[in-house]
Amino acid sequence: MPSNRRDFCRATAAALATAPSLMAAPAPLTIIDTHTHFYDPMRTGGVPWPGKGDKQLHRTTLPADYLAQPVPQPVTGTVVVEASPLVEDNQWILNLAAKNPFIVGFVGNLKPGEEAFAGHLKRFAANRLYRGIRVNEGAVRTGMANPAFVADIRRLADLDLELDVNGGPTLLPEVVRLARELPTLRIVINHLANTRIDGKNVSPTWRADLEAAANFPQVFLKVSALVEGTGKNDGTAPREVEFYRPWLDVAWNAFGPDRLVYGSNWPVSERFAKLATVQGIVHDYFSARGREALEKFFARNALAAYKWIKR
Repeated sequence: MPSNRRDFCRATAAALATAPSLMAAPAPLTIIDTHTHFYDPMRTGGVPWPGKGDKQLHRTTLPADYLAQPVPQPVTGTVVVEASPLVEDNQWILNLAAKNPFIVGFVGNLKPGEEAFAGHLKRFAANRLYRGIRVNEGAVRTGMANPAFVADIRRLADLDLELDVNGGPTLLPEVVRLARELPTLRIVINHLANTRIDGKNVSPTWRADLEAAANFPQVFLKVSALVEGTGKNDGTAPREVEFYRPWLDVAWNAFGPDRLVYGSNWPVSERFAKLATVQGIVHDYFSARGREALEKFFARNALAAYKWIKR
């Protein structure tokens, strides 16, 4: 009997050793970075942004440069956000995207309310990678009183495009106005509305205004510029998720698991921290909320907000 038992145990151990693992590793994450900037100051005529005096950012910055950055998890694709005010720079990025399948979407830069807007939008939106445009806080604040501006923003909704909005915390009431006026328009608030992040003092006004914007189901929040919010532009922004948790908790409680999207703001974020730090902070936070929350944050919510193109 002891001998039979020993033989049984040995046979069982051998079978388990050769059997497929019942605890297979999870599938790799799909990560869509919804906020990068690409440009080439060496091209004919240069670029309007960043300026020549910016020694850190005034350099050629292309998809290959981004992909060369060490990160905890490989990035699948990116949505580029245009910072240049030059109309033809919209086409420059689309031309870049044609040669770089890593670019899965593009948020352009056009000026709603101008006579040429409709023609420009029709031209660029003919390219499926053109996913919307970005406007700043001031444009929204003044534009909402301008019927031509509102009509042009409505064109985005009619074409199933989105609107990125960028500004400080005072942007948030303007988002509420915009969302109330245009309920079919998808709106993505950039950079947590650029609130100050000091590790402890969450602005009660920012919290309340963010929660008000989150009441509109077509509004998304881009979790970006966390390290920029620290103001530590010498590259020493903290890596520890606890430093950012109060702000991330506000965002999570307001927007939930379905309307938060990832953006690095690279290369601007380099002033404050490495790309690995930027990605690592949010990976730590969302992975603690479960695999589904992680997958939604890094890709599925971006698909809902931007309808990025799988290439």
